[in-house]
Amino acid sequence: MIIKRFMLGPIAEDGYVIYHRRGGACLIIDPGYEAPRYIDFISDRQLKPEAVILTHLHHDHTGQAEVLSEIYDDISIMMHEMDRCLYGGRVDRPLRDGDFLSLEEEKLRVIHVPGHTPGGIALLSEKSRVCFTGDTLFDTDIGRTDLEGGSEQDMKASLRRLDQLLPNDITIYPGHEGCISMKLVRRYNPEFLRALED
Repeated sequence: MIIKRFMLGPIAEDGYVIYHRRGGACLIIDPGYEAPRYIDFISDRQLKPEAVILTHLHHDHTGQAEVLSEIYDDISIMMHEMDRCLYGGRVDRPLRDGDFLSLEEEKLRVIHVPGHTPGGIALLSEKSRVCFTGDTLFDTDIGRTDLEGGSEQDMKASLRRLDQLLPNDITIYPGHEGCISMKLVRRYNPEFLRALED
């Protein structure tokens, strides 16, 4: 899997385009800002977007979803059903824990990780050994729980679940900050470790 990260906006939100080959299918994850940057990249590589996937409802992750969907023949916008209830924008396909999304030969597993928002999700590729964690788990921090719909208890449960599901060789791609292996998360992320101890 080829992963293009876009770090954009006033709080350096990370959105992604993932694909396998020039001219092939792609998925867009969390396009919060600057749709033209995504459009130029997709055009340059002659990619064919199949869906926009939103890890949670906050505007810094969703702001350009409808713009991109409309440009690319109204491709589906996907979000967990629990965030869909709170989100004011368009959602074509509500997601649930355990769903699988396809990208050519790749399968992305939807993991429900509430805490930052009620319907936060992570997207795990066993094949490529990567997981897109949204605003649940960062390189040296975890998602905040003091915004509307946040829950410290749910966040701790979600982090424990990710600890069980993600071995050390999985690289996480969060909604802010840089990518990092779970081996290093377990070494250098004190908030994550503290959540596992409570």
